[in-house]
Amino acid sequence: MTVPSPARAADDQEQARTHAPDVVCVGETMAVLGPPDERPLAEQPALSLAVGGAESNVACGLAGLGHRAAWLSRLGDDPFAHRILAELTARGVDVSGVETDPERPTGVYFKDPAPDRTRTHYYRGGSAATGMGPELADHPLLRQARVVHVSGITAALSGSCAALLEALLAGRQDGERRQRLVSFDVNHRPALWRAAGTEAAPALLALARAADIVFVGRDEAEALWGPARPDDIAELLAPAPVVVVKDAEHGATSYAGGRRTFVPSPPTEVVEAVGAGDAFAAGYLAGVLEDRDERSRLRLGHLAAGAALRTRDDVPVMPPRTETDPVLSLDDDAWATTTAR
Repeated sequence: MTVPSPARAADDQEQARTHAPDVVCVGETMAVLGPPDERPLAEQPALSLAVGGAESNVACGLAGLGHRAAWLSRLGDDPFAHRILAELTARGVDVSGVETDPERPTGVYFKDPAPDRTRTHYYRGGSAATGMGPELADHPLLRQARVVHVSGITAALSGSCAALLEALLAGRQDGERRQRLVSFDVNHRPALWRAAGTEAAPALLALARAADIVFVGRDEAEALWGPARPDDIAELLAPAPVVVVKDAEHGATSYAGGRRTFVPSPPTEVVEAVGAGDAFAAGYLAGVLEDRDERSRLRLGHLAAGAALRTRDDVPVMPPRTETDPVLSLDDDAWATTTAR
């Protein structure tokens, strides 16, 4: 084997760093079958095929906002997997670390529109993603990333998936904590936890407290742990360094560095709420990567979420930065009159 010269080795290291993903998102992605309009699933003569998964949604959002994003997971050896890989690649997401499981299938879910909200029906038991385990925490992509993003959904998929999140969050050494941030979206899915026979509240609380950045819905936190006020939720999740509490159309509050920052949601048309939380996380994390202040991070999260709210697609087209960036520097009065579009 030829040993590269020190200069060449440095060049190789710089090339690897230059092409390394800013964020690696880890979790299950499924094929999505959904109606073309607002009629219920039972009344539909045909369905369209798309792609959706909380973590890959975030990766797509980050890529759409101009950042290098990778998605790490397992898929079956089937047409749904091929569609997922093609879709994410087309959106600029690095899928080079995705593993193929020849024995287990790719998960599928169906979207069912209703007057109050869109319901989802999952067929993911025994999917390829449930085979993820703690060994994945040593993947080279994760060592290169500036941010690793995960969600509570993965913890409910299987015992080995729960061990993976434990390794990525609570199992980190001090050196790993200094090297990269771990972002955690609580993403409580009650049906998944019931199927797993595991109590969600203590498991999700432990994972959230071990993260560097936590995203949680105000109503989600109230249902899980009891506190209904953002201040109380942030106190509960200490010692997490950054806590972001989302409160739907009202706004979002972040707690970072001992400071509380609230940014109201801009008015926007709501077609469907599925995927809005993932888009918000993508916008906020883009602000982290760009070293923006908390107000700008929350605003970018709102603008990205607005793009998701205005479409039935789980993964929206992100607004161009020529539109978003000028809005981030507006004063509070001007922001209050901004309409997300």
